[in-house]
Amino acid sequence: MKTKNQLAAAPWVFTVGFFLLWELVCRAFKISSFILPAPSTILLAVWEYRSQLTYHALHTLWMTFAGFGLAVGFGLLLGMLLGSSRLINAGSYPLLVGFNSIPKVAVVPILVFWFGVGWVPPVLTAFLISFFPIVVNVATGIATVEPEMEDVLRALGASKKDIVFKIGVPRAMPYFFGSLKVAITLAYVGSVIGEQNASNVGIGNLLTRASAAFEVPLVWAALVVLAVLGVIMYAITAYAERSMTGWAQRSQMAA
Repeated sequence: MKTKNQLAAAPWVFTVGFFLLWELVCRAFKISSFILPAPSTILLAVWEYRSQLTYHALHTLWMTFAGFGLAVGFGLLLGMLLGSSRLINAGSYPLLVGFNSIPKVAVVPILVFWFGVGWVPPVLTAFLISFFPIVVNVATGIATVEPEMEDVLRALGASKKDIVFKIGVPRAMPYFFGSLKVAITLAYVGSVIGEQNASNVGIGNLLTRASAAFEVPLVWAALVVLAVLGVIMYAITAYAERSMTGWAQRSQMAA
């Protein structure tokens, strides 16, 4: 029980300690707010610009979740296909790795050419940047079913489809939910990149306009809002992972 309480308190203690140290450094060295504003200054900016931040944050959230939803659906289906077929796996991976190696910020102008400025490029950027870890993890989970288990199941009359859906997919769930924690943060990054280059709303667009106007407190306030929303979305996916795949978490490492 003591260890659980310590683990629950640790994120809060570390976060508060980090911001206190930041505040002390800014005050001790009298760092200009234009260079690095203190947390107290950023909090005042968050309150001052709360209406703008709320409006743009809501747009960023829905575009992130839209792209993330597309990534989950597509990544799960493609991962199952790659994990169940060695031929498709071997043939597709060079294409997937090559596409994933392209910086997605370079793809945004193409999306603008195709769909114009609006919500579509940010959503698609979030999708393109986040589906790869889902594909890789699901494919790995399905492809690593023990050959001995496959032999036993075939001897009992199981088809390839039965093995994939009744053994491979459940086995891949810890991999799948683990990849979601990576994918949700990537989707968030993708939507912000898209907003900065191809949208009139969203935190990314607000950051671009605030930077151009040298409104440094607003820039930092927007970054803090991004960080908070990112932590919340990560926590949601981590909770879903614990709820759905708690049976797979056996480690009891000491603190």
